[in-house]
Amino acid sequence: MLNKVIKKLALLGVSLSVAAAVQAETITGAGASFPYPIYAKWAGLYEKETGNRVNYQSIGSGGGQQQIIAKTIDFGASDDPMKADDLNKHNLLQFPAVIGGTVPVVNLPEIKSGELKLSGTVLADIFLGKIKQWNDPAIQVLNPNLNLPAKDILVVRRSDSSGTTFGWTNYLSKVSPKWKEQVGQGKSVKWPVGQGGKGNEGVAAYVKQLKYSLGYVEYAYAKQNGLAWVSLQNAAGKFVQPSGESFMAAAANANWDSVPNMGVILTNEAGDKSWPVTAASFILLHKNSEKPEQTKSVFKFFDWAFSKGQAAAAELDYVPLPDNVVEKIKAQWKTEVKDSQGKSLY
Repeated sequence: MLNKVIKKLALLGVSLSVAAAVQAETITGAGASFPYPIYAKWAGLYEKETGNRVNYQSIGSGGGQQQIIAKTIDFGASDDPMKADDLNKHNLLQFPAVIGGTVPVVNLPEIKSGELKLSGTVLADIFLGKIKQWNDPAIQVLNPNLNLPAKDILVVRRSDSSGTTFGWTNYLSKVSPKWKEQVGQGKSVKWPVGQGGKGNEGVAAYVKQLKYSLGYVEYAYAKQNGLAWVSLQNAAGKFVQPSGESFMAAAANANWDSVPNMGVILTNEAGDKSWPVTAASFILLHKNSEKPEQTKSVFKFFDWAFSKGQAAAAELDYVPLPDNVVEKIKAQWKTEVKDSQGKSLY
């Protein structure tokens, strides 16, 4: 009798675990490496609370755009906001998810993090290959109290199609006419100098390994890898440190309605406290969903992130979106994303 009870309980346990597995939801996303640290943290917290999984691959913004267009993922992510014509062509909805900052990082054994001061024009000349050594007069004049080494600057940049690169080159184009004319902006550009690393991860790894190197990564990667960052001169002429506060200052006056689908670019914003290379990271969804249940699950995840993921974002020095922006995003979900019958999925 006891054996029969144990067998029934065992069978019941199996059936319950199967039912739980069936009920659990899994969504896939891919794209920008810039927001990967917070998306990974959100995914872990979300699974712990709900049992639902988010599988996000950090492959670069270009890859995220390509895969959502090809419909191989449930949502794409890009730090380079898609233009209205491209969004319309592929019938995509775009909305911001989080705000962060890109920082110049250096491997200078003689100098502590945040001590080195650089301007946008000096950075542009370094990446153009015009400034080649750390003790160049253009760097020394900004750092009269630092003993800069007579060493070659080893430039590290992205090798893949990257929204971080878009923001970086957009910034350099704004502060340097020479950069704008000779290189310009984009997810991929023809780099004058430098060694390429794949993803923010790759650039961070190279800078960590190579003495006297200089690269650019999202702030969370700098902190996680123990990299030294630069104090950067902003549009107001002030030297500022990267932080959640300086990213927030740059985003404070953003006009989200000025660009279709909220594709606001936040580089070189005004304000004494603004970080110059601040950026929003965006999510891409098909407006006419062929997998409505998956799309609903995407909404559930970002709904959770906007309401319960703010503290986690702040811990990683990302800036959560303002409440009024979140409300605009949810209104777009409700009116613009539908199933094959024209029914709203949110």
